[in-house]
Amino acid sequence: MKKIIIISIMILLIPISIKAIETSATSAILVDTDSGRILYSKDIHNQRSIASISKIMTAIVAIESNKLEETVEIGEEITDAYGSGIYIKQNEHMRLEDLIYGLMLRSGNDAALAIAKYVGGSVENFVEMMNQKAQQLGMKNTIFNNPSGLDEEKGNLSTAYDMSLLISYAIKNEEFKKITGTKKHKVETDMNIYSWTNKNKLLFSYKYTTGGKTGFTQIARRTLVTTATKDNLNLAVVTLNDGNDFEDHKNLFEYGFTNYTNYQLLKKGVISIPDENPETELYIENDYNYALLEQETKNILIKYKLEEKPTDNNAGCIEIYLGDKIIHQEPIYSRKKEQQTKTLIQKIKEWFKNL
Repeated sequence: MKKIIIISIMILLIPISIKAIETSATSAILVDTDSGRILYSKDIHNQRSIASISKIMTAIVAIESNKLEETVEIGEEITDAYGSGIYIKQNEHMRLEDLIYGLMLRSGNDAALAIAKYVGGSVENFVEMMNQKAQQLGMKNTIFNNPSGLDEEKGNLSTAYDMSLLISYAIKNEEFKKITGTKKHKVETDMNIYSWTNKNKLLFSYKYTTGGKTGFTQIARRTLVTTATKDNLNLAVVTLNDGNDFEDHKNLFEYGFTNYTNYQLLKKGVISIPDENPETELYIENDYNYALLEQETKNILIKYKLEEKPTDNNAGCIEIYLGDKIIHQEPIYSRKKEQQTKTLIQKIKEWFKNL
């Protein structure tokens, strides 16, 4: 049985009116990448070919292989590449990290194949790693068939929603964030000198942009994923089949930044609620931030549900509500309080007090 402590009081819901926004996309989504809150949506579960935004998954799987500083010898796998490329050559040597720069900045299909072969042992095995990662992230309507996004034979299928899950995860990786947010990158190998400029035009035209990936095939048409940050509010936009994508992304970001604010609802560490055991303290392991309209801040309710007999692994949970909808649950843990070591001066003072 749990005892429940209600920390904040819920005010009656206030009608919310904000300016509507539209896009040219078949599917589109605007999300708060910290909480996953959807701020705008349009047919977000419509499964389509996604073209080169697939390379976001290629990049994050490669980054998480922990082989970034290793040197890749380019093999014959790149002979299967066509379309956009960085024009590497067989037997050329390039660091894995630099290949990922070529993948993300120039959408190199040859880089995608070289990365897949090196990290996965084979392109087929790497694609399986991509699909395993998609399952871990809850991308239920996503199927990867190759590391590049080319779809003339058998392409990659996903949705705006699934791709928002992927970018929300990937952008929290510092290496990925550094690469995807790079405007220009130079590389010197044993065969060539490369100078790459990022194809993501928003990096040059919209000052809050932090990264993203472009995509295009005749089947998928224009696909785009971008991220932006302003006033500690971290947003991502995904559009599929959008002929006006860069402008739509900018407008969606402006919509989000104008109407929403990032609020810290929980702070990790010891929580200040009564604990019946003076030798223990209750704590949580994570911060929790959430994008809210100003009117919604009055509708937040936080409940602390404590176990009657808490254990280290289960002392209860925190439930956060927006109106009558639960938006987050956070486990509460218990631990022994740290015993403070008394200094010699404190011991002397206590000795004199007891004389």
